[in-house]
Amino acid sequence: PEVINGRTHKATVVDLSPWVEYEFRVVASNSVGIGEPSRPSALLKTKAAVPVVAPTNISGGGGSRSELVITWEPVLEELQNGEGFGYIIMFRPLGSTTWTKAVVASVEANKYVYRNESITPLSPFEVKVGVYNNEGEGTLSSISIVYSGEDEPQIAPAGASALSVSAAEVEVSWQPIAWNRHTGRVLGYEVR
Repeated sequence: PEVINGRTHKATVVDLSPWVEYEFRVVASNSVGIGEPSRPSALLKTKAAVPVVAPTNISGGGGSRSELVITWEPVLEELQNGEGFGYIIMFRPLGSTTWTKAVVASVEANKYVYRNESITPLSPFEVKVGVYNNEGEGTLSSISIVYSGEDEPQIAPAGASALSVSAAEVEVSWQPIAWNRHTGRVLGYEVR
């Protein structure tokens, strides 16, 4: 803090965070040194303000068919700037001009699931997540690309063949399925 003239009995403290409780002490100083601090003032909470910090780590994906799962890192309490804090989720199919908006009125929330039968598997969406409180809407995150949920593979493996190895063993082989929007990420195969 800056040193205040000895004839001044009042000061304005700046650059405080909104909606945070503070207590203050005053210390007298002279050419010899610094004295003992005063007793702390009563706690004083600064006024609320629109939140200015957007959520981070916007991602998602997974989920079931016809779902868009969006996740984010929640905003810390000291950055919420007021009561009535929540999240604004905005998303649109990649290439679309119209945003869909949803509100999650929970401080602890870190996930939103949008369900719609018209969503095709593994469709890319542009996603932004913002914040709001009783003072108004705050900052939105930058755009992230999130893919909708997958469907079960629609293509069967090709070229299945079997080779007898012994009286009790058969070796089965096939051509792997290449990744695409209709197959999704193949996590494994089942031999029947």
